Parts: sequence; C-alpha cells; structure tokens
Amino acid sequence: MKELQHLNKYFLKYKIQLLVGTLITIAARIFLLFTPRYVKEIFVVIEKHTKGLITQDAFESELAEAILYIIGAALIGGILTFFMRQAIINVSRYIEFDLKNEIYEQYQKLSLNFYKKNRTGDLMNRITEDVGRVRMYAGPALMYSINTLALFVIVIIYMVNASPKLTLYTIVPLPILSVIIYKLSKEIHKRSTIVQEYLSKLSTFTQESFSGISVIKAYGIEPQTSVNFKSLAAESKAKQISLVKVQAWFFPMMILLIGTSNLLVIYIGGMQYINGEIESIGTIAEFIIYVNMLTWPVATVGWVTSIIQQAEASQKRINEFLKIEPEIKNTINSHTKITGDISFNKVSFTYDDTNIRALNDVSFHIKAGETLAILGKTGSGKSTILDLIGRLYDIDKGTITINDTKIDQLNLTDLRDSIGYVPQDAFLFSDTIKTNIKFGNHDATDDDVIEAAKNAQVHKNIIKFNKGYETKLGERGITLSGGQKQRVSIARAIIKSPKILLFDDCLSAVDTETEEKILKNLDKISKGKTTIIVSHRVSSAKNADKIIVLDNGQIVQEGIHDTLINIDGYYKHLYIKQLSETTTK
Repeated sequence: MKELQHLNKYFLKYKIQLLVGTLITIAARIFLLFTPRYVKEIFVVIEKHTKGLITQDAFESELAEAILYIIGAALIGGILTFFMRQAIINVSRYIEFDLKNEIYEQYQKLSLNFYKKNRTGDLMNRITEDVGRVRMYAGPALMYSINTLALFVIVIIYMVNASPKLTLYTIVPLPILSVIIYKLSKEIHKRSTIVQEYLSKLSTFTQESFSGISVIKAYGIEPQTSVNFKSLAAESKAKQISLVKVQAWFFPMMILLIGTSNLLVIYIGGMQYINGEIESIGTIAEFIIYVNMLTWPVATVGWVTSIIQQAEASQKRINEFLKIEPEIKNTINSHTKITGDISFNKVSFTYDDTNIRALNDVSFHIKAGETLAILGKTGSGKSTILDLIGRLYDIDKGTITINDTKIDQLNLTDLRDSIGYVPQDAFLFSDTIKTNIKFGNHDATDDDVIEAAKNAQVHKNIIKFNKGYETKLGERGITLSGGQKQRVSIARAIIKSPKILLFDDCLSAVDTETEEKILKNLDKISKGKTTIIVSHRVSSAKNADKIIVLDNGQIVQEGIHDTLINIDGYYKHLYIKQLSETTTK
C-alpha cells in the first residue's frame, strides 16, 4: 500500500464526498438488515398461528405488516445504495482526471533526454492502462471496502444479539479466509507487475508499427512484423493467464467457506432449537440470510484485494515517472524582455543517452536583429546549437547569454515565448492546416494565417485542397508532402512574430526557386529579429550577416559569404559543388 499513498492528497481533496458516501453506505446497510429481522418475525408469527396462539386476522395482519416493512426497507436501501455509488464512484472519476493531468503535466516538464530514454508506448500505457487500474482502487475497491466493513460490523452486532454461540460458529471460517487472501495477494501483486510491463511492451510495439507503417510496407516486412507481434502477444497472454489462474482461486474458496458457514448455521442452529436454546426456528432463517448477506461482501474481499494489488503495481510504475526531477527547471519568477542578443562562450555539450560530444568550446556572438547561418557536415552539432538556445538541454561547460544574462537565469517561459522554431523534421498535428499554423499564435486571425502561409510560399498549395485551410491532416501531417509540411512549419513559426527565429534545415525538401522566394520573404519578416539558419545549402546562408562552419562540434570557419568563398575550406568546396550542380541543371 506504500505506493498508493500518493493518492492520499486526492482523497483529502474529495473528503466531503467520501464522508457523505460513507454515511449513506452505513444507512443503506442498516435498512437492508431489516429483511432478516422481519423474516424471523414472519417465522415467529407462523409458529404462533400453527400453535393456535393468535387468530387468523392477527396472523394476516402481522404477516402483511412484516412483508411491508421488508419491501419498504429494501426500497430505501436500494435508493441509498444508488446515491452511495454516485458519491464514491464519481470521486474515482475525479481522481482519474486529476491523476492523468498530473502525469501529463509531469511529462511536459521532463527534458528531451527523458523522451530519448523512454518509449512512447510505455508513456501512453502509464497514463491510460495504469491510471485505469488505479481508478478501480479509488472507486469500486474503496466503495466495496466501505460497504463490506459497514455491513460486516452491523451484521455481527445483530447476530451476537440474536445468538452469541451461533455467531461464533458461523464466523469460524473467516480467519481461514483471511490467511488465504493474504497468501494469494502477494502472488497477485508480483504477477500484476509483470502483466503491466508486458502491456507496455505491446503498446510500444503497436505504436511504433503504426507510426512506421510506410517503412514496413516499403520493405515488405509485414509478415515478419506480424510474427513479432504474435510472439509478444503470446508472451503477454501467458502472463495474463498466469495472473488469472491465481485470481481464479478466490471465488471457489469463498463459496466453499460461505457454504461451510451455512451448513454450520443449519446444523448448530438446528441442535440449539431441538435443545431449546433458541426460541424460534426463525432465528436459523435469520442467520442464513445474514450469512448470505455476508457472502457477496466477503467474496468481494478477494476481488478488492486483487484490484488493490494491481493498482499498487500500476501506481508504482506511475510514481517512477512522477518522482523524476526535471533536468530543465524554471527557477526565475520575474519576467525578462528578450531582445535577441545571443552569445556562446566556450560552450561544450555531450548527449547523455549516447555520450556523444556534440559541441566543444564553441564561441560566437550575434547582435539583436542579425542573421547567423550555420553550415557543416551531418552530425557536426548544428541542430544542437538551436536546441541549446531554446534551453531544451543544459550545457556541460561554458556560458550562453541572451541579453547579457545567463540563459539559466532567464524565465524559461519568456525565453521560449520569444522563439519561433522550425525543426528539421517538420511535425504537424492531426488537425486542420489553419490550427497547425495558429499553433504558433492562438490569437491570430484568419488574415494573419493567410499572410503567414503566403510568406512561407504554401498558400497556393493550401487553397487547392477541397477544404482549403480547414483541411484535416493525417497523423504527423501525412496528408502533405515533405516540402509542404516544412513550409507550414515555417508559417507556424513566423505567425508568432518572435524576437528569435530558428530554422533547422527547414528548406531541404523545397526546390531552389521556392527556396529563393521563401528566403526573400524571410529577409523582410526577420527585420529586427535575430535569425539563425541551419542549412546544407550555400544559397540559404549567403545573405547572412555572419556564417560559421562546424566540424566535429567545433567552429572551423567563420565570416561572411564573400570572404569564405575565397578561403580554401568546407564552405568554398560546398559553394563550388552546388554552383556546378545548378549549372548542370
């Protein structure tokens, strides 16, 4: 139960609803317990009538009165049970809502390193399957526990008042039941943890298969993928069956023990009636009803225990992520106006997941409003510079300053609000094109959206779709071509009108003519904005105020276009190569 203590704050939050639900539960059990008492009264009345102790009219009157009491108590008990479920089960839904929000907010805070180390399927499983199991603990398990406890206490009190000796014999099987439940619960907890782990593996496998379906089809590996899935599903099934086999012991064992209690009631009660220790055979009928009323609550002990064990296993997996401290923290409450003056001073950075040193003693300075172009071979550290400016990672050594303030001393929200970022791999959401562009500025008007699309040279493509800007995109923007996705991403960045624009090789999928038009528009849009362009094309870099060339995480060339094309090095060779390719075409 240690892991489930995390939910105590939610139980305190909804303590009023839970208290009301508990009181209603107790009241409902009291009314339902009128039934066995009046069943006994019916037997007593029948016995009196049989012995001629009461008249026919009195017999019919007392019999009708007892039946009416039973019906009335059952109706009231049923209504109260309905409100009990409304009170407690609703709380479990509230807790589910709060817990999912807590997990999602934690996911938002965690750094990119976290997402590189954990698979999407597992993350999804923890916020869906695991939270669902925890909800069962916060709702049905809690409700039935309160119900069982209330009923058990009240029934035992009634039974002791009716016949202490018969009560003692009736509850003899219960300690045996407790020992069995304890033994089985430990095994269920262990097997539940394994089952949840396999569910995560299945979720991860299917998520990756769906995301990479085009690759699977292109390589014709559907049969092998199907075999791998069936193998993993078979392992998961085996673990599920292993868990169910243990759970299957609960109900047979409880039915056996309850049946034993019924036999004891009939035998011991019958002997007491014969010996005159109890006055009426109705007491035996009353006790049988009591025992059977306890049957379901006692039976649910096993079910509830199983739910608690599974919930604890799930909450443990949830807590593993909730306890992770975000690597990137916003420790500054005061707001800072970002102007865009950026400086790197001997910055070094190594990726934790691969231990690759991406940058080594990199230094440069961009004044607010200037444009910097970064070129270099694949893996030279170009994209890393953009990630560090957005503080998606914290550096190992050196300093990064913006507005002459260290980047970790800036309000993180203000910093990222001031940045318009177009990633190398354009990611679009499964929504309309308009919504994807407005993602950069939710307050933008339709005219703003169209203007941004025109500047990104994608407006003409959009209006050719049947629904234009209202066209719904497939997952990750699969409806659009690579070049169209890049241009929509550019529109999303520029509609934000940020102080800093970061373009990570975002024109690689467009033709040279379209690139030239976009660059001209960007030159106009970026006036007064600090712009950094990462590219493999000299055409994207030639008009920049400053150009740096990276190789193995170090700056090997720095200057402007006119200077660099006259110096033997990577930039000149790239320029000549691309110039010759253009001439050939």
